[in-house]
Amino acid sequence: MAAFIAKQMVGNQLKSVKGAIGGGDKEGEGENKEDAGGGGEDPEVEEMRREAERKRKEKHEKAEAEREELRQSIRDKYGLKKKVPEEENMMMNNDDGGRVGRKKKTPAELAAEANADSDDDEFTMPKNMDELKNKVQDIPQKLAQSVGEVTEKCSLQ
Repeated sequence: MAAFIAKQMVGNQLKSVKGAIGGGDKEGEGENKEDAGGGGEDPEVEEMRREAERKRKEKHEKAEAEREELRQSIRDKYGLKKKVPEEENMMMNNDDGGRVGRKKKTPAELAAEANADSDDDEFTMPKNMDELKNKVQDIPQKLAQSVGEVTEKCSLQ
């Protein structure tokens, strides 16, 4: 294989040198025929290369199938679950571009959240001073009520 690669690399350079010295008309015609022929290799050599590649792929597929059988037998023996590859996992989760943080909220979700927050009347900002005074005056009563509830539930010894 190494000899073939070396011939490919050096062979083209030798042809250009031969053409510069003389007798390049015949060489030039030969190169044009090879280029038009689809790569300059003999069809038998191309066929042998394709066959060798096919055999290599079959060999690797067979070896991988044997490994998978062995893995499955180990999973069955020890009761392990098969891991989901990352690509399938990403498709299942339907993440947007591998985002690390949380999903971005849509305007509809933001509006719904704002409406939910406005329902909590206790923590909203009052619109005028009278509302503010009323809320401040109600705080001691609410505090006394909650303390009363706690003391009812708890007994000191």
